Amino acid sequence: MADKIRVTVWNEYRHEKSDEEVARIYPEGIHGAIMAFLNREADIEARGATLDEPEHGLTEEVLVSTDVLIWWGHMAHAEVQDAIVDRVQQRILEGMGLIVLHSGHFSKIFRRMMGTNCSLRWREIGERERVWITLPGHPIAEGLGEYFEVPHTEMYGEYFDIPQPDELVFISWYQGGEVFRSGCAYHRGKGKVFYFAPGHETLPIYHQSEVQRVILNAVRWAKPVKGPYSHTRDANRVDPLEEVVIDA
Repeated sequence: MADKIRVTVWNEYRHEKSDEEVARIYPEGIHGAIMAFLNREADIEARGATLDEPEHGLTEEVLVSTDVLIWWGHMAHAEVQDAIVDRVQQRILEGMGLIVLHSGHFSKIFRRMMGTNCSLRWREIGERERVWITLPGHPIAEGLGEYFEVPHTEMYGEYFDIPQPDELVFISWYQGGEVFRSGCAYHRGKGKVFYFAPGHETLPIYHQSEVQRVILNAVRWAKPVKGPYSHTRDANRVDPLEEVVIDA
């Protein structure tokens, strides 16, 4: 069997420690819930990392051995050190995949990769969300029908201040009437970035089979593609492939 896709699931891991309802829904943390269904797959090996670990759990050694990084953050975006954001960004440009979930749209790393504010409209009343597949042939949509529904969710609505996605895989409609670009795929350097909106700390959305399917598909889509890459000036200086005769 080919080498497994090495996934690091990053989570602030703050809500679970301070909110009994979140701890009840995600007793092993949101990262633990995501790791659990990832590790049931024969081709994936997942581990966790959290904000309060040294270097936020994202040391050089961890990132070098990470093929895809999943990011969940909400209440402590500002506490993520800029030096760690720099480190993660460089790994993405070199080929590591990044999957940003739900309120991670305001994370430093997603805003860095997008180059915009990544702001949006929101409302939290537990309404229904219908997630429409807009690219049925895309690998991230594999195994899904025309749409799926999340029974209770937090509304995210347009305008979503992001660059035009390279591929818009999902668009969501909410019971209150709003729509939202809820599944956005990008290419940055050699790396791939996917933003997926469904998910909330006080709702069991990451236990839903369709949501798990999307994340699994996204991991397989975002894994690195081998090939030459360098970001240093000296390494990028090359000799001509053919003989070049310069007229005097």
